[in-house]
Amino acid sequence: MIKKLPIGIDDFQEIISGNYCYVDKTDLIHNLVDQGKYYFLSRPRRFGKSLLMDTIAQAFIGKKELFKGLYLESNWDWDEKYPVIRIDFAGGVLTSRRQLDTTIIEMLNNDAESRGLALKNTEIHLAFSELITSIRRQAGQRPVVLVDEYDKPILDNITDRETATQIRDGLRHFYSVLKARGGDLKFVMLTGVSKFSKVSLFSGLNNLEDITLDPAFGTLCGYTQNDLETVFSEYIRGLDKDKIKEWYNGYNFLAEPVYNPFDVLLYLKKREFKPYWFETGTPSFLPRLLRERAIPAHALEGIRISDTFMGSFDVDAIEPQPLLFQTGYLTIKAAKAYPGGIYYKLGFPNHEVRYAFNNALLKDLGRAENEQDKNKLDLFDALETNNLDRLKDIFHAFFASIPHDWYRKNEMAGYEGYYCSVVYCYFTALGLDVRAEESTSHGRMDMRVRFRDRVYLIEFKVNELAARSAGALAQIKENKYHEKYAGKETWLIGVEFSKSDRNITRFEWEKAVF
Repeated sequence: MIKKLPIGIDDFQEIISGNYCYVDKTDLIHNLVDQGKYYFLSRPRRFGKSLLMDTIAQAFIGKKELFKGLYLESNWDWDEKYPVIRIDFAGGVLTSRRQLDTTIIEMLNNDAESRGLALKNTEIHLAFSELITSIRRQAGQRPVVLVDEYDKPILDNITDRETATQIRDGLRHFYSVLKARGGDLKFVMLTGVSKFSKVSLFSGLNNLEDITLDPAFGTLCGYTQNDLETVFSEYIRGLDKDKIKEWYNGYNFLAEPVYNPFDVLLYLKKREFKPYWFETGTPSFLPRLLRERAIPAHALEGIRISDTFMGSFDVDAIEPQPLLFQTGYLTIKAAKAYPGGIYYKLGFPNHEVRYAFNNALLKDLGRAENEQDKNKLDLFDALETNNLDRLKDIFHAFFASIPHDWYRKNEMAGYEGYYCSVVYCYFTALGLDVRAEESTSHGRMDMRVRFRDRVYLIEFKVNELAARSAGALAQIKENKYHEKYAGKETWLIGVEFSKSDRNITRFEWEKAVF
């Protein structure tokens, strides 16, 4: 009997007893427990963190029967059983410090009551400490503490700095107990999406070992290519494995690239390529943050960031680059050592995220959603027939559909990168192969688009910002950008804009001659 797909199931016992496919990560769980005690792991949403935590919990409480045939079955001391305290902030949205405190106290009291205990203290840190003491005394073993979605109360309020700060401070007070009572705990692990600065949320818990970018645990969450082809072999038979990989693989945590489980499982069920993970909810503040920081869409491919900056996220200093990595919209493409440490080159992990995120950016950049679908389809038709005269009209429509009031409120609209971003987002939202600022032996071209067997090279120029009078098309030819594509049908397009007119003033094109 073919095993079922575990879509949205994060209960380890349900997966094993319900005949669901399970990718065995228990060898890595063994290594975690064998090599350390305090851990922190950041992974994007829907990446299997909750299932990981539940699997760890079932091992510590001694449910050996669930691990039959798995690595831990013969590599774990099943004679020793430990009580597990589970803290999970996944449920509900907390909008105040008062709600946070009430929720934590309720979780602690519920845990105590489930063990036949009663807590006397009502202060959070005292109640948590009392729970640890009472459980150890009752069980005769040091308890394990697992905190899932440790940062969700903060992220739910990230656009309200005052509330987010109050909640962060409340969580810091709560988590500080874990260090103070370290000698009474067997194992501690926190998971979440974001990695907050150690001087803020973790200032009272600075003994955590961060394994987010530890190559030894890079595949702890997510499916490798081998996982997909072995555990789900019945489901991928006859499917285009290369296309599945292009769409959903590519998340890199300094180990073998992995798939987002939620994405690929839904594809295996529905057999239709769609942005399943992206559609579960993209924070609206991310596109706005990029616009406010004047980071053009095309610059997201190739962002370089130091290892120290990667972990600098905080309520008082929300930087888009580390946040985009932590939330899963960018991933590591390369890592390189330099005298001060390591820097990473970031980019979109796969086709799904590239085209879906740029579609979201387009909505923020253009603010004319009712026109965008029509423009995208018109763009596709023009490329399909190679009608560049029609392409000129479509480019003009991109900017004509943007409300004039939006320009007044958007400082980024005064820069060349804005115009390039709008065009780039339209192309990538169609799922095309687009590269911005691609290097050639003669310099960097603004944009390269591949459509089937044709190549389009596009140069942008804002008239009021131009330091030279030569047109955009002339610049492509002068710099000989097209020579890189000798042997391919290549078209050169020069697009010039006016800040005052808020649209295209010149659109020239010709076929490259080699």
